[in-house]
Amino acid sequence: MALEIYNTLTRKKEVFTPIHEGRVGMYICGPTVYSDSHVGHAKAYIMGDIVSRYLRFLGYEVTYVQNITDVGHLTDDADEGEDKLDVAARKQKKHPMEIAEFYTRRYYEDMDALNIRRPDIAPRATGHIIEQIELIKELLEKGFAYEVDGNVYFDVSKDKDYGKLSGRKTEEQEASGRVEARSDKRSPQDFALWKRAEKGHVLRWPSPWGDGYPGWHIECSAMSMKYLGQTIDIHGGGLENQFPHHECEIAQSESATGKPFVKYWIHNNMVTTGGVKMGKSLGNSAYLRDLYQQYNPLSLRFTILQSHYRGTTEFVPEAIKSAEAGYEKLLGSYDRLKQAVGDVVLPPLDRSNTIVQRFIEAMDDDFNTAKAIAVLYDLATETNNAIAAKEKEKLPILLTIWQNLAGDVLGILPLASSSKSSDVSPALMNLIIKWRKEARERRDFAMSDAIRKELDEAGVVLEDSKEGTSWRLK
Repeated sequence: MALEIYNTLTRKKEVFTPIHEGRVGMYICGPTVYSDSHVGHAKAYIMGDIVSRYLRFLGYEVTYVQNITDVGHLTDDADEGEDKLDVAARKQKKHPMEIAEFYTRRYYEDMDALNIRRPDIAPRATGHIIEQIELIKELLEKGFAYEVDGNVYFDVSKDKDYGKLSGRKTEEQEASGRVEARSDKRSPQDFALWKRAEKGHVLRWPSPWGDGYPGWHIECSAMSMKYLGQTIDIHGGGLENQFPHHECEIAQSESATGKPFVKYWIHNNMVTTGGVKMGKSLGNSAYLRDLYQQYNPLSLRFTILQSHYRGTTEFVPEAIKSAEAGYEKLLGSYDRLKQAVGDVVLPPLDRSNTIVQRFIEAMDDDFNTAKAIAVLYDLATETNNAIAAKEKEKLPILLTIWQNLAGDVLGILPLASSSKSSDVSPALMNLIIKWRKEARERRDFAMSDAIRKELDEAGVVLEDSKEGTSWRLK
């Protein structure tokens, strides 16, 4: 078996072979920090998290870079409009950097709740202005860019491969309606590398072309190449970034270096509700902080993992509740197993195990988390059977499998460090369960139900089965 990744650039699945044996450099486009994160962000960054987790599970040394865009992302996602940070700052009467700091902190809090591991390097665009200016200077020297009155543009006509990622030809781009009112471009397809700072623009830096700020696209090229080299293994992001953002990254990077920019491009598809794309600009975004008031964040992670990253994810209450029920079922099996095993040293993972092999086969198929979760349901059945049959020698083996597959790779097991287990005494819980059992035996169901309800409100779930009653934290 070998990992195969669908490469957006070649439009086919390819066996993954890193540039340097045993090491992987990957870059996922991070958020523009002007407002809170929504479900679309969750899908993109869960994808990046899964890719990095699985590569590490396979034994690769991974350097995962995810940027923070805190300047240059304009309101029309191209070269016109205002900087999104400036707009938010003006509305809230704050400095743009205060907005960036506030929402960057909230972004990481939201991702932490989804059990998304933080990237190894999280560069900020404002912290890499020098690198961006140097890259722009190189493009000017090589004739791929031109300067007009403080604005610097990339000359798309000089790059014969422009459009190879998205498949959009320059004629189609010209007819797409993205023709800016600004007249200083040689062609509507040319894109900004550096923008002149107009009067009142707060985010501005000195440059050889006057005070200004970088274009959105140049940021990711400069930061990814600084930390991962001129050619990187994996670059990903949302499908909406394929054009123009990633297309422009390729053009400017390869024109500057003369080398391939990225070996494998991966793009996650949209999150929809009622078949309509969710997004801030459409006003139908589901903000994660609001959803966390209704659902366990790990249930939301599980919901997203039930669809392949390249497919659309229908995000409606019915789908979330259905996924939540399946997730609770899996957690129930895992928690009963933990209690049955107790505090023992677990054996190493046996990768020849049939369940493990089937899981690897699913993940090797372009990170197919939907198939991988189906394997976990079979693991739950095997776990329940082993507990019922009192196969004590088998239980630690199964617990190792759970912790590696559901925990380390899929990230759906609650983290001990984030749980409230230290606040709950197992001995006390066993006593409460005993009292509830006695209440049921004397047919005092009102007391039994009251105990369950009080515990549920306190964040403790009781689960009854043929083997007795177990408990776990929400």
